[in-house]
Amino acid sequence: MKLRTCVLSLAILAALAAPALAQTAPAPLRSPDVIFVPTPQEVVDAMLKLAKVSATDVVYDLGSGDGRIPITAARTYGARGVGIDIDPQRIKEATANLQAAGVGDKVRFLNQDLFTTNISEATVVTLYLLPSLNLKVMPKLNAELKPGTRVVSHAFDMGDIKPQQTMNVNGRTIYLWTVPIK
Repeated sequence: MKLRTCVLSLAILAALAAPALAQTAPAPLRSPDVIFVPTPQEVVDAMLKLAKVSATDVVYDLGSGDGRIPITAARTYGARGVGIDIDPQRIKEATANLQAAGVGDKVRFLNQDLFTTNISEATVVTLYLLPSLNLKVMPKLNAELKPGTRVVSHAFDMGDIKPQQTMNVNGRTIYLWTVPIK
């Protein structure tokens, strides 16, 4: 009788715990296109400065990782920020970093696919993707973003499409384009 009660109790606890465990570790929407490599803070600062971010901007970081770019945009410039990442673990880290930064009223993180998420609200877009992914996302940038929106990429260009400006930050190149990107 005690064994049966013990087994039944464990089964009920397992059933109750299963949804909670599932919520803490959701599966990615699909496999990420790149591994997460954080942008050094000095490069983040230079990217936002190159884009001339201000308090009136909405900065979208496509593949936002730990959230440092939208958080810095909010903390330093008073801009609103949106980080988009396909990996739920990165969103969890970014959310923890956001809470620690104290700018939660200005930044949000979305566990979504950057290729399907609506980004039309952005006035600045930041990227740290491979060149092939920059080229893949370019039609979306031109289709969804308003003319004049600034796009800044860390380390990778867009093939034959010349940037309006480049900057070297301690051996790392950043690129700036303005929509429409041609």
